[in-house]
Amino acid sequence: MFGEHELKTKFIKIGDKRIHLLEEGDDTVRYRRDDVEVLIKKGDGKLGVFPAPAVGYGVRFLMVKFKAPVVVPPRDSIRGFVEAPVEVEVKLGRVRVDRFPAGREKYALYGTLEAGFIARYHPSPFYTEEPPSHGVAGLIIVNPSEEWKRLERVVFPIASSTMYYSPEKGYYPLLIVTMKSHIPEVNNTGRPPKEGLNATGEARSLPNVPMRW
Repeated sequence: MFGEHELKTKFIKIGDKRIHLLEEGDDTVRYRRDDVEVLIKKGDGKLGVFPAPAVGYGVRFLMVKFKAPVVVPPRDSIRGFVEAPVEVEVKLGRVRVDRFPAGREKYALYGTLEAGFIARYHPSPFYTEEPPSHGVAGLIIVNPSEEWKRLERVVFPIASSTMYYSPEKGYYPLLIVTMKSHIPEVNNTGRPPKEGLNATGEARSLPNVPMRW
């Protein structure tokens, strides 16, 4: 699924989408996906199929609502995963061939009508073991306070985020949620959520996001 593919006749299945590469003669390949079609002249490069942040219609944040809230004791933490939507970017070198969502797109208002913003939305259980979905985010919830804390969702920046991948799955960088006060703060660290993954670009942390609502 994710990674580099030879420019030869084959199917590449990603979620509910399918890419079809069809060789035409000795030096051209036709790329097809739904109603998208691109003619490619063969060269030395390979077709790159990579996960990308699920920015959809231009949103900058992803909101994952837990199907069951997570409660963390004082001066403790919990590590796990959530399912997270990803998009798929198809490239030859630095040239984009195609980009599309892997699955249904959902959006929601985060915050108030006056001060909130539209975010990509996805409901997910909080998993203590990695789930089998094709898009995930690794998450550490830290409670350095003297009180028990409850968390029902995580909202984090995704625009310009580095992504990571294995052949089977796309990963957002490791997220750290710190619940020191009544306003949790989320850090997209830019670091891989586990070892052994490939990066789509240079790893870099994004600014912390206070979850006011």
